[in-house]
Amino acid sequence: MKQYDSPLPYRVTRGGAAYDALDRLPVSVVLADVRSAYNVGAFFRTAEAVRCDHLYLAGISPPPTHRGVVKTALGAEARVAWSAVADPTALVDRLGDAGVRVAAIETSLNAEDLFDWSPSFPVCILFGNEVDGLSAALLERATDRVRVPMLGFKQSLNVATAGGVVLYELLRKYRTSLTCRP
Repeated sequence: MKQYDSPLPYRVTRGGAAYDALDRLPVSVVLADVRSAYNVGAFFRTAEAVRCDHLYLAGISPPPTHRGVVKTALGAEARVAWSAVADPTALVDRLGDAGVRVAAIETSLNAEDLFDWSPSFPVCILFGNEVDGLSAALLERATDRVRVPMLGFKQSLNVATAGGVVLYELLRKYRTSLTCRP
């Protein structure tokens, strides 16, 4: 069994110093009709890990009071700002009017590769239902369409897994933008 140098959190290590300038990741997430409480809980966990601005739960997406969300989030649901949203299209319209870029995370052929995408911050990322994806109304409101590269036969990831990939790539890109400022 390997012994670790210290049980200290990552942020106090030398590697964590690269994130000292980052108070909050200027990214919000809309979960539009994500039906699995375990997927929603996983989003809470990842959103807390990257210090995401806000998580919006729309449609049938279960709230953090649901036992499946609580079981998966492991306390992160108490540390992430969240709101239940009756109409995600109205929310996206308001965010767009406020100057927030809105990116639909989808698998269409015309979506830009996640690793080639140059987002401007703040940005809101949209994730849809595990089977049906995002509604046409949300897709048409998105300023960006982004695709996680898929090399395998299935051509898709679990929505919470895709969320983790996208959020950590946004954390990387945002940190880079902070270090590149004059």
